[in-house]
Amino acid sequence: MKKVIIIHGFNATPNGGWRAWLMGELAALDVYACALPMPSPEAPSPDAWVEEIRRVVEREAPGDVCLVGHSLGVPAILRYLERGAEAVAGAVLVSGPIEPIAVNHVIAPFLAEPFDFPKIRSRIGRVAVIHAHDDDRVPFSQGERLARELGAELIAIPNGGHLNGKSGWTELPQALEALKTMLD
Repeated sequence: MKKVIIIHGFNATPNGGWRAWLMGELAALDVYACALPMPSPEAPSPDAWVEEIRRVVEREAPGDVCLVGHSLGVPAILRYLERGAEAVAGAVLVSGPIEPIAVNHVIAPFLAEPFDFPKIRSRIGRVAVIHAHDDDRVPFSQGERLARELGAELIAIPNGGHLNGKSGWTELPQALEALKTMLD
């Protein structure tokens, strides 16, 4: 049975934005989904976040797990996969930074070193990247590069902002559709 594990972003909560909606939609499809409460979301540590992902994913059958990350959840997932994780079935990566962002120094430790994209790619089945053209926190060019580096589908949203609750996103059907292709 495939399972979906959702990783929220900086200073966020597991049920904020579209995450609760996505879990409900997946439950209706008889897919187990959970959003992890990441440690210290207001002062995140890459090691603590990677360990939390590892703790939950590796008690499951990782090959049956799809990961969904929003914002800081994306580099957390990438670091988890980079650090020797077992391969997962898929990943949906939403509005995630992969290079330092001048507006937020708190997340800098997640982005201090370049990602080993070939290693990461070898540990993910299917991948989709969702990013808005007008994201005011993470430039669209980072979404484009992430999709290119991982050989992933890029789902570009014209007017989505950061694709979070503050931008009015309480549902994200693009993530659900991407997951459906991974869960088959």
